[in-house]
Amino acid sequence: MSVRRLLAATAAALLGGFVLAAPAAAQVSIADGGSGGGSGRAGSVVALGLALIGVVVGAWALRSAGRVGTGNGQGGAFVALGLALLGMVVGVVALAGSDGGVGTGNGRGGAIVALVLALLGMVVGGLALARSRRTA
Repeated sequence: MSVRRLLAATAAALLGGFVLAAPAAAQVSIADGGSGGGSGRAGSVVALGLALIGVVVGAWALRSAGRVGTGNGQGGAFVALGLALLGMVVGVVALAGSDGGVGTGNGRGGAIVALVLALLGMVVGGLALARSRRTA
């Protein structure tokens, strides 16, 4: 199985899981009386996932950016930059929505870690993009 197919299958499984989990989560919140009794960590977890995938894709793009041939890493660099930017936006929203300090279980620490990972993903993606344009 190629890496491209593996990434596509992973993305489809994650999106399918979110689509299938949304109605179940809605039923639980309705059963609770609609109080929104979540811990607030969901946004931080999503931001962490996006930022981590951005770092991994950026590292793959950086590894293949110096090669001459069909795959110079430019597409992966753009994907890494997009995922890292999306992770940063979701992390900022999760950080703004958390009330309380780090360690209270509301997702503030996870949002901060997601912002750092997203910044790292943007740096690695930018390096891969610069290296791919230099060799092209």
